[in-house]
Amino acid sequence: MSFTARVKDELSRVEGAPAAELAQLSALIRVCGTLSFRGAGRYSIRIATETGAVARTIIKLTHKLFDLETPLTVRRSVLHKTRNYLIEMPEQDELAEDLVKLGILVPGRGLATGVPVALLRSREARSAFVRGAFMAGGFIADPRGDFHLEIAVTGEDFARGLVSLVGSFGVSARLNRRRGAFALYLKSFDDVISLLRVMGAHRMARVVELARAQKSVKNDVNRRVNAEMANQARSTGAAASQLDLIDRAERGVGLAALPPALRAFCRARREHPELSLAALGAELDPPASKSAMYHRVLRLQQIVEEAEG
Repeated sequence: MSFTARVKDELSRVEGAPAAELAQLSALIRVCGTLSFRGAGRYSIRIATETGAVARTIIKLTHKLFDLETPLTVRRSVLHKTRNYLIEMPEQDELAEDLVKLGILVPGRGLATGVPVALLRSREARSAFVRGAFMAGGFIADPRGDFHLEIAVTGEDFARGLVSLVGSFGVSARLNRRRGAFALYLKSFDDVISLLRVMGAHRMARVVELARAQKSVKNDVNRRVNAEMANQARSTGAAASQLDLIDRAERGVGLAALPPALRAFCRARREHPELSLAALGAELDPPASKSAMYHRVLRLQQIVEEAEG
C-alpha cells in the first residue's frame, strides 16, 4: 500500500458531526465526481476512484446523510494491476435537492464555482472539507524521500477557495496550474504535519515525524563521515608533502645536520605517515603541540629552500 493510500485509509475512519460529514461529502463529490444533467432538475453523478477507502467513505456518507441510490461497480485494471471503483448516483427525485444541500448546486444559478462557505461555519466542518478534498484528489510523498503534499482540483475559484481554507488553519499552501487543472501543494515539513493533523491523520503525522527524525540522524552521520573523510584526505596530503620535504632535506643537507627537534620530527613522520600533525606531536618525547609541529615543518621547509637555492 502506498503512503498516500495509508493516509487516506486513516482519514476514512475519522468520525464527525453531521455538519462535518456533509462538508466532507461535498468535497469528495466536488473533486472526484462528474455531474451530468438532462433537462430541468434531472441530474446524475459518476464518481471514479482507485482508492477503496474513498469509495467506502462516499457510499457510507451518502447513505447516512441522504436516501440516494449509489450502485457500485468494481473493475480491475490488467495493465496496472489495480482496482477501479465507479460509484453512480443515477437520476432520482431527491438528487437535485441534495446537491443544493451539499453546496454543489446553487438554486437558479447552476453549478457552484467556489467552496460552499455556508457549509463551513465551524472548524470541524472546514477540517472535514479539506479531508474530503484530499481523499478525492490528494497525494503525499513517502516521507523517507521528500516532504510533499498536494491536492489536485478543477476550477480556479474552487482552487483558490481551498487555498484560503487551508490557510485558515495556519498552513501555507501554494497553487500551481497544471494542464487545465490546479494543484494546491505544500513542501514544508511543518505545513505537511499541520495539515495531516487538521484532517485527522494523527497516526500518519507521527510516522512523518519519525521519518524526519531518522533522516536528521542519517544526515548528521553523513556529515560527520564526510567531514572525517575530508580531514583524513587533508592529513594524508599534508603527510605526503612532509615526507617529500624530508627526502629533499636528506639529499640537500643530511638529516644529521638538522637541529634535534627537526630530526625528531623527521623520524616520527617516517614512522607514522598516517597520523595528523597533532597526533604526530603526541607521539614525541616530550610531546609537542600542533602549533609547535607546524612551526617545525615551516623551519624544515626554510632550510630545504636555502639549501636548494
